Amino acid sequence: MRTDLHRHLDTPLAAVRNLGILAHVDAGKTTLTERILYLTGTTHKRGEVHDGTTVTDFDPQERDRGITIFAAAVSCAWDGHRINLIDTPGHVDFSDEVARSLRVLDGAVAVFDAVAGVEPQSESVWRQADRYGVPRIAFVNKLDRAGADLDTAVESIRGRLHPAPLVVQLPIGSEAGFTGVVDLLRMRSLVWPEGRDAVEEGPVPEALRDTAEGRRRQLEEAVAELHPGALEEFCARGTLCARTLAAALRDLTRSGDGVVVLCGSAYRNRGIEPLLDAVVAYLPSPCDVPAVRGTRDGTEQERPADPAAPFAALVFKVNATATGRLTYLRVYSGTVGKGETVWDSGTGRVERIGRILRVQADRHAPLEQAVAGDIVALVGLKSTRAGSTLCAPGAPLVLEPPAVADPVVSVAVEAVGSADTDLLVSALTRLVEEDPSLVVRTDPETGQMVLSGMGELHLEVAVEKIRRAHGLDVRVGRPRVAYRETVARGVSGLVHRHVKQDGGAGEFAHVVLDVEPLEDVPGDGAADATRFEFRSTVVGGRVPQEYVRALEAGCRDALADGPLGGHPVTGVRVVLTDGATHPKDSSERAFRTAGRFALREALRACAMVLLEPVADVTVTVPDDAVGGVLGDLAARRGQVSGSVARAGAVVITATVPLVELFGYATRLRGRTRGRGVFTARPAGYAPAPSTAPTGASAR
Repeated sequence: MRTDLHRHLDTPLAAVRNLGILAHVDAGKTTLTERILYLTGTTHKRGEVHDGTTVTDFDPQERDRGITIFAAAVSCAWDGHRINLIDTPGHVDFSDEVARSLRVLDGAVAVFDAVAGVEPQSESVWRQADRYGVPRIAFVNKLDRAGADLDTAVESIRGRLHPAPLVVQLPIGSEAGFTGVVDLLRMRSLVWPEGRDAVEEGPVPEALRDTAEGRRRQLEEAVAELHPGALEEFCARGTLCARTLAAALRDLTRSGDGVVVLCGSAYRNRGIEPLLDAVVAYLPSPCDVPAVRGTRDGTEQERPADPAAPFAALVFKVNATATGRLTYLRVYSGTVGKGETVWDSGTGRVERIGRILRVQADRHAPLEQAVAGDIVALVGLKSTRAGSTLCAPGAPLVLEPPAVADPVVSVAVEAVGSADTDLLVSALTRLVEEDPSLVVRTDPETGQMVLSGMGELHLEVAVEKIRRAHGLDVRVGRPRVAYRETVARGVSGLVHRHVKQDGGAGEFAHVVLDVEPLEDVPGDGAADATRFEFRSTVVGGRVPQEYVRALEAGCRDALADGPLGGHPVTGVRVVLTDGATHPKDSSERAFRTAGRFALREALRACAMVLLEPVADVTVTVPDDAVGGVLGDLAARRGQVSGSVARAGAVVITATVPLVELFGYATRLRGRTRGRGVFTARPAGYAPAPSTAPTGASAR
């Protein structure tokens, strides 16, 4: 059933699928992608992660570490459809890469380990897909492993992710004896004999017939509960025909009210064909998703997925290669050809397109043009960044960019040779262009260059990339975390009077402020560095509205440096209770200055608390190592929230300060003789002990 990609370069828009592969690290995303490429005829040899021969994990660091670090785009064809596929990272440190990919996708396949079920990063990427409204189908992988169980994995999906799982397959055999599935829609068996790539179709095995009929009934009842059209047929006939069931599954997938669940073993090449059929049948094409919305001159506009509409595209990735700068984008509307000019919303400049490339990970095929629905790379754009909108110069539009998470870990970096400092600055600048979740700044007190990112591994990969790509010898300081400060007890009636008179027009602003802690928003925690609320209770026009807005801006300026150690301040409410103006000397500038100095004075009078970033940690260890691991977590100020026994191992969950996790991977390997693994994801901020650092070095 292989198809030739090149016959489908002009595929109709309705036959295009833009999807991502999402999962926790080591759930089998990259192996699944490799099997899809092999089965569709895009590659002629199955790549293996452990051999370093995969198409999408082509970066040397990915092959050395055996994990996906960078989102990689590939294209293939299946049953007359073109599938643009992005293999995303599974490690929490690279979640920003996942978010930027999800922003431009129409659908996704969420991969789950049949033994572990929903793991921490599985949950994180699922929530990211919720945030961007991306429809999903689920693939329960590794059914050939010891301890694999489809029903247990489905229950974890139901319990932790809260969709309605709609299981459309029944496994044939279990663990090492897993050989195929029963297709519950068409009531047939699909078996993959050992050593053969082709699937064999047949009747449902007699031993599984009763079970299969019961599961089909459960599927029909679950669909009828969620879909009005299916319910009508179910009530009239007492059953659902395959056509109605398939149509209802498509509607429920695209609305997000249900998630179709399939199963298999990507490593053994079992279950891939029905998964591709499900991608085509249930996930939306660019025609099926709402028209993209953007702003033009402050008003909201829509652009349909129509090749004849004005051109509009969103850049989601920039990559500097040995042959030039590649700008990856999703075309939402219109058509663009090589040699044409486009307007860049990020820089406000017009750029000329040198070449357009169809992407096959690190290989590329030239195209004459890109049309609505395409995911392609452009060559020739000089300054376009991820998140920028590219559009026709005569029809400007700004699309909402993906949100960029605040970095939580920092290291000081410097070139070993003083003559290489300028080269290091250039390399860091290019690095930040490629990855917006990295931030580079110069510490005002030490003069050091500080690189900040999403985690220890994120920074380690970034520094190694500088060493390999630019041949620089770089010295790295100890990682530092991003502390915050907040108000524990506020002050009321603080009076601040700003008066400046040095000839000419003066400045005058009189304000009275109340400063108090901002209550936690459920589920929000203290992680959001922008948790600030300002309101005014002044009546009678004593302070004009434009001065109130300037005062608020001044207060926001003051939040950048708290009194404890110069860390950003969060979780604060400021109330303007009174004020006065001068007919000549009051101005927006005066009130902004007053707001800045008044809040700084108020914060010095408040009882302040230092906050440190914490992470939810999941540690999987052998039974005989549990005691030592628990003791080590306690020594790292970890708060254990639970433990679950699973197939000869124990899964421990805990909340641990991020600063205590530096070097934990090495310590865990030592305590468990290399058998222990852990994952961590940011969980907001918590009060730090009084001995925590408060100076600039802790920022």
